[in-house]
Amino acid sequence: MQTDFESLAVKGVQALSPYQPGKPIDELARELGLDPASIVKLASNENPLGPSPKALSAVQDALADLCRYPDGNGYNLKQALSGRYGIRPEQITLGNGSNDVLEVITRCFAAPGDQVVFSQYAFAVYPLVTQAIGATGVAVPAKDYGHDLEAMASAINERTRLVFVANPNNPTGTVHGAGAIEAFLDRVPARVLVVLDEAYCEYLQGGDVLDGLSLLDRYPNLIVTRTFSKAWGLASLRVGYSVSSPEIANVLNRVRQPFNVDSIAMAAATAVLGDEDYLRRSCEINAKGMVQLESAFREMNLAYIPSAGNFISVDVGDQAAQINQSLLAQGVIVRPIGGYGLPRHLRVSIGLAEENQRFIEALARALKKVDVTDRAGA
Repeated sequence: MQTDFESLAVKGVQALSPYQPGKPIDELARELGLDPASIVKLASNENPLGPSPKALSAVQDALADLCRYPDGNGYNLKQALSGRYGIRPEQITLGNGSNDVLEVITRCFAAPGDQVVFSQYAFAVYPLVTQAIGATGVAVPAKDYGHDLEAMASAINERTRLVFVANPNNPTGTVHGAGAIEAFLDRVPARVLVVLDEAYCEYLQGGDVLDGLSLLDRYPNLIVTRTFSKAWGLASLRVGYSVSSPEIANVLNRVRQPFNVDSIAMAAATAVLGDEDYLRRSCEINAKGMVQLESAFREMNLAYIPSAGNFISVDVGDQAAQINQSLLAQGVIVRPIGGYGLPRHLRVSIGLAEENQRFIEALARALKKVDVTDRAGA
């Protein structure tokens, strides 16, 4: 008799569906027989500028030591983070991307029978890891596509151990200012940990911009997570980190896998932190691209969710799946977000100006094609 191995998995894992990332360029090229060089990928919130020259140089230098294990404590990277942000190295926990840190946090502080609070339309990793460990996820209904912080505070009870707040949020791009976050933290009991996910914080602009790191001294139960995958342009190397009290970091580092960040990744991350010009250009390209896409959506009479990240979600109607397929056939990859409960929306990463234009033109053709089909069906 063949063993049903799925039934041997823990119950939380049995009910999970795998996380669905953006479709890779090579996969689409194989499926449709397209030239990979002709494909525009705007699906995974990657930095269209390419990697920093300083990061590339550091990677080249690190190749000579591929036979050696990485520094398990990440001394150089922690020193660089400490110098840039005014934090202590003992507050930092490094991860294989911020996803890794989010999972470690959940495994450290929640267990079966506990509750974890997050928002509707929030990052998919929060409910995934919560379910995997057997805890109970509480998805608080969103307000204007973003976190309803008052409702989230009210959802906390004696079983709550963790609250996840993404600021800006993925996939909606919504953001809260410093005052709103501080008012929320004031309502959270000291025994409940709040994870402030700032994966897109480098893109924030305006007068009420929140720097979560500035709140750590006032709120000992706060953990701030960040990544090098977005504005810093190191998505393929998977480098993230959290900053917390040394006491919390000490707990996290007991569960964090040894050597979870490799030498090449740490070298690149350390180097790019010193490339202010790269960060400035990344943010400029993003700001201009956002204006470009918003203007096009208004011209097409398409509603969109104003975004503070490096992506924007647009409502293309009930035929979103067909429109996405039409975009794929034209060699343009974006991200359907029906899995987030937004079946009418497509999330579009901000690319270079010419990539954004390619998407805009492809979307116009896709919308026209769907409209003609609907009229014919009528």
